[in-house]
Amino acid sequence: MTKPLALTMGDPAGVGPQITMAAWQQLRDSPEHSFFVIGAPELYAPHMAVEVISHPDDASDIFRKALPVLALANMPIPALGEPNADTAPAIIAAIETAVSLCLDGQADAIVTNPINKALLYGAGFKHPGHTEFIAALCASESEAPPQPVMLLTGGGLRVALATIHAPLREACDALTTPALVSLGEIVSTAMRQDFGIFDPQIAFTGLNPHAGEGGTIGREEIDIINPAAEQLRAVGINMSDARSADTVFAEALTGRFDAIIAMTHDQGLIPVKTLDFWGGVNSTLGLPIVRTSPDHGTGYDAAAQGNARPDSLIAAIKQARLMTDNRKRTA
Repeated sequence: MTKPLALTMGDPAGVGPQITMAAWQQLRDSPEHSFFVIGAPELYAPHMAVEVISHPDDASDIFRKALPVLALANMPIPALGEPNADTAPAIIAAIETAVSLCLDGQADAIVTNPINKALLYGAGFKHPGHTEFIAALCASESEAPPQPVMLLTGGGLRVALATIHAPLREACDALTTPALVSLGEIVSTAMRQDFGIFDPQIAFTGLNPHAGEGGTIGREEIDIINPAAEQLRAVGINMSDARSADTVFAEALTGRFDAIIAMTHDQGLIPVKTLDFWGGVNSTLGLPIVRTSPDHGTGYDAAAQGNARPDSLIAAIKQARLMTDNRKRTA
């Protein structure tokens, strides 16, 4: 049975409210993309039709005529572009509620609007990022949190990251063969269950120029990356050895690879954002629930100016539905 998607409000002083309203305006006639937003109704009510709901099931019935809002009480309403630390508990509560509803089967997926982590630390937020917080919420009391993997999609590319928000010197040192094997397994599973690709072809990028040129410009490919690829192939995963990062993305665009695993943050994000700056989507793989997000930040300046673009959020909503439907078909 199809359930609506759960959107978190994100930072209410950022672009989240504006792009949520714009997304509803564009998708309201597409019942398959019905969603509700968890936040304060006052963020949206002055600008459009809003209906407060008491249960996620109510969202689908009213989606065409009004934006469904699962209300958070007693939340201060900040001025656009002016972050307010007093909103931090509500921002955190919206994420917690969305994850809980997905785990309980009351929502099909979570789509998160952007947050400002620095704003949340004073309210007890102890995680390095949005993604890690959601992974921790997905953990049972007796198990460690699942390993979350960041996947960026846009411009015809699917790119997972081996390292994320780490200084480049530390990112290079963080690469290990076991971690890359685990990452390859998660990406391969996601391609099958979330993207409906029966026999995915996946590529590792190299870390060094020209994938090390046989060890003459670095040995990470020989000592770390290629051994991981060999282990993955041994269990039936179609994983390439490290390929030169200056050509592998072009190869993917020709259809040779369904997904790429990039060794560093910028190595993976530069091609995606160059090809699709406005419509990229950040998905989290390796979780028991589907989670997507627009591939941009809070955009306080754009919020204050009222010129935020909803392209990335709309793409995230559509991808969340695609991933959910594929996961149900392969369950």
